[in-house]
Amino acid sequence: MKPSIPKGTRDFSPVEMARRNFIFNTIRTVYEKFGFQQIETPAMENLASLEGKYGEEGDKLLFRILNSGPVVDQIREKNGEVKISDITEKGLRYDLTVPFARYVVMHQNEITFPFKRYQIQPVWRADRPQKGRYREFYQCDADVIGSTSLLNEVELVQIIDEVFNKLGVNVIIKINNRKILAGIAELIGEKENLTNITIALDKLDKIGEEKVLEEMIQNGASKSATEKIKPFLYISGSTNEKLSKLNELISDSEIGKKGIEEVKTIVSSLATLDHDQSNVELDFTLARGLNYYTGAIFEVKINDQRSSFNSSVLGGGRYDDLTGIFGLPNVSGVGISFGVDRIYDVMDECKLFDQLQISPSATKILFVNFGAAEEKYCLQLLKQIRDNGINAEIYPDSVKMKKQMSYADDNKIPFVAIVGSEEMQNELITLKSMKNGEQEKITISKLIKKLKHQY
Repeated sequence: MKPSIPKGTRDFSPVEMARRNFIFNTIRTVYEKFGFQQIETPAMENLASLEGKYGEEGDKLLFRILNSGPVVDQIREKNGEVKISDITEKGLRYDLTVPFARYVVMHQNEITFPFKRYQIQPVWRADRPQKGRYREFYQCDADVIGSTSLLNEVELVQIIDEVFNKLGVNVIIKINNRKILAGIAELIGEKENLTNITIALDKLDKIGEEKVLEEMIQNGASKSATEKIKPFLYISGSTNEKLSKLNELISDSEIGKKGIEEVKTIVSSLATLDHDQSNVELDFTLARGLNYYTGAIFEVKINDQRSSFNSSVLGGGRYDDLTGIFGLPNVSGVGISFGVDRIYDVMDECKLFDQLQISPSATKILFVNFGAAEEKYCLQLLKQIRDNGINAEIYPDSVKMKKQMSYADDNKIPFVAIVGSEEMQNELITLKSMKNGEQEKITISKLIKKLKHQY
């Protein structure tokens, strides 16, 4: 059998895992800095929890899990007809937000609201694999639930900015509000067709104005409505100019004006914090296709000429009643989700990892193995080093020095300890730096102190 893996999935080497963990740890550190607590949910959920939450297109991308045992044959024996609902009741999670809403409802008596949670886990989508799009990928979510304060949106923008600054990735943070989109739909006479309009608008930067308008008509919008929406598609200028122009266009819509006020509050709060808003852009065509968003929405795009990525690397927004579908109404939340796999691909393409010098090995020192006597002696030294919280290892076989040094070099281990008969007699260790080749004879206590100081 020729070994293979399913399309849209990947193996990760030690080097790739070290780089991915750098991204995970960066995000985790910033989340915790802002007071978020970590949870996890199962890889699979009941289909009833997932279906209908992501729109018609999202439902098509759910991975369904077949019930155990010879279910199909048993059903055929009974009535000869097999329905999907008869053979599958579970599915792999599509995102982390809907499972989080389910978690909140199930654990509401244990949670202190507002509840600030973060979650770093894989999700699955039965999508067509292509550049930057996988069937299995990680999301790093942060949500605040049980609060309607726009301070939460402001802090999420701060988190987004800080994470990408720490990663060295240049981005544009796009902001809009679903209430604005609802106002636009109301004014063009398509209030009941909001979902189809937002789904089409979400594709503007991918398929262009003409095809977006065609899709709206195909989904039930009138031709006159598509003419009325054109002035909204390319509102330009400074932040204040955009808000002013939009205010004029939707002045007759109460929900639209409420959306504008929410955007103004977020923008003015960021200005009060002296937040650099050069990378924050108001985009009134930003829709985010998921059905559950009701207020502010966010999306992050790469802003680097070295990168060919056009897809978003983060999305998020406000949802006013997602928990209501699980029996806990009127609990508002807002959250964001970093797409780690796309961020990794961008950093790799822009050669940002080369500057970071991330080692695939956590080992700080390797002991050379000269034979049975030296090995036994080194094991005692290794125990002392490890007991002091320093990652260390010994080469398992007594082979040529060149091979052992190559092992240290290939795994980016910074130091090598050489302990032969002379070192054993004098209770010293010859410490070699793999970075510059310098060597020194040192006691075990000084070696531990040196490594502790460096790491």
